[in-house]
Amino acid sequence: MSNIIEISDFSLPNLDVFARLTETQLRNRLEPEMGIFIAESTKVIGLALDAGCEPISLLMERKYIAGQAHGIISRCGDIPVYTADRNLLAELTGFQLTRGVLCAMRRPHLPSVEEVCAGASRVAVLERIADSTNMGAIFRSAAALGIDAVLLTPSCCDPLCRRGVRVSMGTIFQVPWARIGSEPSQWPQQGMKILRKLGFKTVA
Repeated sequence: MSNIIEISDFSLPNLDVFARLTETQLRNRLEPEMGIFIAESTKVIGLALDAGCEPISLLMERKYIAGQAHGIISRCGDIPVYTADRNLLAELTGFQLTRGVLCAMRRPHLPSVEEVCAGASRVAVLERIADSTNMGAIFRSAAALGIDAVLLTPSCCDPLCRRGVRVSMGTIFQVPWARIGSEPSQWPQQGMKILRKLGFKTVA
């Protein structure tokens, strides 16, 4: 059963994930298993749920409760659904919710390189992709081209930041991905050894 909460106090700590925490704070480097990401739009949230991501809370315009977000609310069980009109939400978040719905979700377990490459024939390795918009667009292209997996070198940005997730249109939850190395010193020498051991050849 949904738990609809009309926003009357901007200072509620439970609204911090939508309004006051930075991407770094959401990511929680010290305790990755406690990290959070924000999914935007019913389509992207639906794909995240399909991938097994755990929802924590929803923020949406009032009109979406019985409209576009009704199915998402039903799938999310009894988590808090914070709501207000469009202008009030823009004042809270600092931007217009062009897609009307945000969902705070637990970060999924990140698989190993070996796990995402198992059975893969075409793998894209990304180097120094520091812009989240570019990251999201690359995942969208990878999905369209039928790439089996994406590997991120240590110099790449976080694919699960809000803009990256939005631009990917949810493909970040459809294309398997992993990080190949956690420190800059582990790429390219150590990372390339892993890829060769797994039977891959570089083509570009």
